[in-house]
Amino acid sequence: MKEAEIRRLSAANLLGVCSVILSAVVPPFFWDGFTVLGTHLAWQCVCSLCVSALNVCLHLVFKPNLSPKRSSFAHKISRFLKCCIYFFMSCILFHAIIVLYGAPLIESVTETFLFAVLLSTFTTLQCLCMLGPNLQAWIRVFSKNGAMSIWESSLQITTICSILGAWFGAFPIPLDWDRPWQV
Repeated sequence: MKEAEIRRLSAANLLGVCSVILSAVVPPFFWDGFTVLGTHLAWQCVCSLCVSALNVCLHLVFKPNLSPKRSSFAHKISRFLKCCIYFFMSCILFHAIIVLYGAPLIESVTETFLFAVLLSTFTTLQCLCMLGPNLQAWIRVFSKNGAMSIWESSLQITTICSILGAWFGAFPIPLDWDRPWQV
């Protein structure tokens, strides 16, 4: 059983990596002038959409959390709306944190918010797909030694690495503001 779960988790992570790579490689065939660096805002949107669609599909196919207590249609709609609200709130929270770390507040609102959406896609959306809008489950998973399955351990690692990667990626930027290529 454990080997089967590891294979499923490996396949899910491999598909996640492939979706990010394909979001950079496929659009130039359909979109004239598309480049990751030249049209970075469009790429952030495409990448967020690809990863979001993949996360939802993987959750529906692999069903790593097999304990739905209620399955009525009204409960599913309520849960979906809560998840949408939590995702939007995480986008706003990440946007505020990014601004507090030094991103321009007014000049680059679109870039900053799309980065917050991308970061929320890699962190919050996966948590919402796995744990739902249950805050007690989130606290349990992200507390010390709180992961009870391989899927929850992967969720911890992916979320923490996404946040640390965003921070470490932005850390050296203030060191080179005098370079002509940054203008």
